[in-house]
Amino acid sequence: MLEAGEILMRRGLLDAQQLEKLRGQGSTNLIDSAIQQGLVQEEPALRALGEELGMQFVDLREVDVDLELVKSFPQKLIYRYSLFPVRRENGSLVLATSDPLDVYALDEAESATGLSIIPVVAERGEIARLMKKHLGVGSETVEGLLAARAEDEEVQLLEEIELDGSEMAEMAQEASVVRLVNEILVEAIDSRASDVHIESQAAGLVVRYRIDGILLVQPVPPEINRFQAAIISRLKIMARLNIAEKRLPQDGRIKLKVHGREIDIRLSVIPMIHGESLVMRILDKGAMKFDLRNLGMDEATYTTYSELIRLPHGIILVTGPTGSGKTTTLYSSLLEIRSTENKIITTEDPVEYQLDGINQIQVHAKIGLTFANTLRSILRHDPDIVLVGEIRDAETAENAIQASLTGHLVFSTLHTNDAAGAFTRIVDMGIEPFLVASTVEAIMAQRLVRRLCKDCKQPYHPRTEDLPPDFPWDHLLGQPLFKAVGCRHCRNVGYFGRFGIYELLVTTEEVRQLAHDRVSSWTIKHAALKQGMRTLRYDAWQKAISGQTSVDEVVRVTKGDRI
Repeated sequence: MLEAGEILMRRGLLDAQQLEKLRGQGSTNLIDSAIQQGLVQEEPALRALGEELGMQFVDLREVDVDLELVKSFPQKLIYRYSLFPVRRENGSLVLATSDPLDVYALDEAESATGLSIIPVVAERGEIARLMKKHLGVGSETVEGLLAARAEDEEVQLLEEIELDGSEMAEMAQEASVVRLVNEILVEAIDSRASDVHIESQAAGLVVRYRIDGILLVQPVPPEINRFQAAIISRLKIMARLNIAEKRLPQDGRIKLKVHGREIDIRLSVIPMIHGESLVMRILDKGAMKFDLRNLGMDEATYTTYSELIRLPHGIILVTGPTGSGKTTTLYSSLLEIRSTENKIITTEDPVEYQLDGINQIQVHAKIGLTFANTLRSILRHDPDIVLVGEIRDAETAENAIQASLTGHLVFSTLHTNDAAGAFTRIVDMGIEPFLVASTVEAIMAQRLVRRLCKDCKQPYHPRTEDLPPDFPWDHLLGQPLFKAVGCRHCRNVGYFGRFGIYELLVTTEEVRQLAHDRVSSWTIKHAALKQGMRTLRYDAWQKAISGQTSVDEVVRVTKGDRI
């Protein structure tokens, strides 16, 4: 399908020079920009688009509005996408839009109503007029969106907030601002977002949600820019930060209850050239399930790992970059072996989820409560199993090794690219190789890949040139692979949810000797492979062959094997 600019140029409404100028401005909506700059008139432009897409243009001044239909239609969609229900027609819903290229908005309306949608094109001003007439004055702006929410708040703060009496604090406490911030948070939680990015840019605020590891722009009305300072101040107040400090980074925490579930939000504020930008990490305690068997391990890896986490002593390391699911694997491991007969103590920075039956310590470096210091104290507290959030330095590594040598099972994490790299990483910290070799029992490297949407994934038979050289053709056996397509269920992304891919290196006698001899991580990896270790890449290929993920996702997340 042609893009909007090409359609208008082909219809003679724009020339090539005007189109090039509009593209150069980087506008997210080329038609709106062309109309605002007087290059085209709205009605002929929309008629041209409608004809190209097979949609009828309607003059809403001549339409009789069905008030019952308007009341039953989700008002959030009216405000967010400038949609307006026109009439029912043979069991379908005729829906007016001023942006016929926004297929996602139409799909969301179809999903929300359960009706087949017949889109028609109408002028934005006429849609705004009907919104104002039938839904209240100012309903086409953010205020209308806010007023449409139910009076009973869906978001409940679990901690009292403190106000300094300043004008900015008063603005941040206005009902409209409070509801707007709540709307952003509720939408993020309902969308399964792990992070919310609120970015101050030259053109105003940009809101992005990280869903299944990928950042997606969240459509917001342009009027939100008028609330920019108040939105940022409101979030800083909720996190008990200094709203007057706009020059230095700040970190805070917000505790909420949304839909009856407790939500923990970690807020980071950093000043940028166009104003402060915020990132919120959402920890949804109610939605989180720590189940080792369902993380994505194949049966052989799960069986071996289950035996390892029941060893009486030693160190088990989980490695990978930030956001690769290490904490989930460790928590699931602890819950798998938790019982009334053993004592488990963790030291974490931060404590992301509170686990019943497990004693958790929050690191506080500013007062000297570091991983190393807490670990020394933990050993005097008669534990059986210890979790150290991360081995960051030699002191923490030495204490973890000492704990394992005195009969404790120690879990921890490292930032390395693969399992074999953990040995050289700890030795590089200054730890004697013989200590590392004698205490580390296993290393699990992991990543997260997106799961193909079960409702729309599409089978296909690949050609040799379509796949990387290391693809295991001998495992495919003529069966199809699957690719992402996109549908309403997955918000047209093609993926829904994530699961882990794993590389489990068990420290055999040969590996211990190699680690003791300070050989390269490549040599250790080669030895582990000969003993049956599956690499991250190989594990990912098996998940793609079984239809759980796509080739594109494997290539995005993993590096090719060259051994």
